Amino acid sequence: MRSASYMFDEIRSPCSVSWTLMISGYAKVGDIESARLSFDRASDKDIGIWGAMISGYVQNNCFKECLYMFRLMQSADIIPDEVIFLSTLCACAQLGALDTGIWIHRYLDRLGLPLSIRLKTSLIDMYAKCGNLDLAKKMFDEMPQRDTVCWNAMISGLAMHGDGDGALKLFMEMEKAGCRPDDVTFIAILSACSYSGMAEEGLRLLDRMCNVYNIGPKSEHYACIVDVVSRAGLLQEAKDIIQRMPTSSSSSQEAVAWRALLSACCDQGQAQLAELAAERLMQLELHSGAYVLLSNLYAATGKHDHAKRIKKMMRNRGVDKVPGCSLIKINGIVHEFVAGEKSDKQIEEIESILEKIHKQLNNLECNPSLFPG
Repeated sequence: MRSASYMFDEIRSPCSVSWTLMISGYAKVGDIESARLSFDRASDKDIGIWGAMISGYVQNNCFKECLYMFRLMQSADIIPDEVIFLSTLCACAQLGALDTGIWIHRYLDRLGLPLSIRLKTSLIDMYAKCGNLDLAKKMFDEMPQRDTVCWNAMISGLAMHGDGDGALKLFMEMEKAGCRPDDVTFIAILSACSYSGMAEEGLRLLDRMCNVYNIGPKSEHYACIVDVVSRAGLLQEAKDIIQRMPTSSSSSQEAVAWRALLSACCDQGQAQLAELAAERLMQLELHSGAYVLLSNLYAATGKHDHAKRIKKMMRNRGVDKVPGCSLIKINGIVHEFVAGEKSDKQIEEIESILEKIHKQLNNLECNPSLFPG
């Protein structure tokens, strides 16, 4: 990008294509601030420049900024194209901004823009991730044509809502319809088995993926199947699966598998195997999760000295606990709350209401007769 920037500065009057390329380039290397500076510098912003900036925000997980940019574009009387709608729907899905997603769906209808398979798939994904599985199913059922990505989106939606049986049934429908599943399909269906505790089905599907469809398992598949067997209490088997993961796996992919095993060990009170998983996780990533899970396990089993040792290890290694974060949308505005942060303008009012709720809950605990029914 440094060389591209040098060449760009040599152009006396950059055209919109040049600005679009610079914005996209900065976004692809993760320099979203420079992308925004380029966007602001562009004097005549066409739909390509707007689209590059909106897509750039989504690529860099800046979903709130994407929705804000989408509103700015509307105020500039620019009518979005399909690519912009796809990016904005993705942002809605990640934020859980259902109201905005519904508005975009209605806006598409008002524009009379034909809904391609990609747009319909994005709407299905958005509705599912925003919690409205019924609307996602309705859109899916009404589609006259479906590609693999569309099937994957619906299977994933059922999986994240804990409907393992529904996801499995849809997978079989996909096979009957003659649509060949890909590696992403099996990640979705294995995740469904994991969420629903269907260990035997998960192992059967992994075998089908390898021997029927000749799809070699990737790190993501191993992570899913580790989660499946771990939740079923087969911890030693899960450890053996991790050790069979391909050597080409990245540290982040391997970490996902070890984290699934560690979480299951903590749930089932298996301290010895949890220590092994945590030790490997600490080697792979500088993240507080392994330390916190192991410390909590020690505390729950009465090993308070060990719990203190883990917390001290965190401090010595400079590992900070990742604060919890919640998002809520009120009157079209997404509010973000981070544990320990008090930057919200209404924080005093919020804390006052929370205190009242806390007192009411305490009263209910002390007086069971106050519970309705």
